[in-house]
Amino acid sequence: MRMIHGLVAAVLLPGMLACQPNRRVYRETDDDRAPYQAEVEEGLGAAVAILVDTSGSMKDDVPGDSRPKYLVAREALETMLDATDSFVARRPDFPIKIGIYSFSSGVSTQLPIQPYNRTAVRSALTRLPRPGGGTAIGEAMRTARPDLYRAGVFRKYLLVVTDGENTSGRSPDDVARDIFRKSDGAVQIYFVAFDTNPEKFAFLKEVGGDVIGAGNGPELRTALDGVYQGKILAESATTGERETTQK
Repeated sequence: MRMIHGLVAAVLLPGMLACQPNRRVYRETDDDRAPYQAEVEEGLGAAVAILVDTSGSMKDDVPGDSRPKYLVAREALETMLDATDSFVARRPDFPIKIGIYSFSSGVSTQLPIQPYNRTAVRSALTRLPRPGGGTAIGEAMRTARPDLYRAGVFRKYLLVVTDGENTSGRSPDDVARDIFRKSDGAVQIYFVAFDTNPEKFAFLKEVGGDVIGAGNGPELRTALDGVYQGKILAESATTGERETTQK
């Protein structure tokens, strides 16, 4: 009888499994739990991975504006990054490296993380794809994170500009907690919630990050300047001065 039951199970089990819904299960391995390690020797400087939402909703008009959100966001990012020129002029010894990524249902690298170059940055922003598809915020964060650890600088930042909730891939709150834990807080995460409720990203407070809401174009420019100049560049300058003094 035991042999018969075994034969029945062998015949029925594959069919039963085939009827089960397809589920993607993520399991944490020993390697997954290990802290991140820089792939190159690190020194003074800051690397900023800018993740830009190009999902379908970004083609909608901005409240109070006749232009779509993706064009307003591109213009605001160009203005934000212009501040890098004056920073580099003041602190030529402190390298600023910029990478630009777009995300919809998937993720695309528009500019690999490299020393700031105004022409290269503007060209990358111009190449941002037209809006379409879902919103893979978490996957974009996972894609950019290892690039920060190849940049060769101590200070690392993720700056996400999005107008909606995650709809594809891993959730950003899980990814943010994972990055915070494995980097020991070395990767700072900032979100700008463009024409969406910033409370959707309240989890950032748990990982030392921050989110700023922006309901229209002027508010978006103010929010991006506040994050980039008021936090990233200001913190980098202070850190650089302190480390230079200690040497």
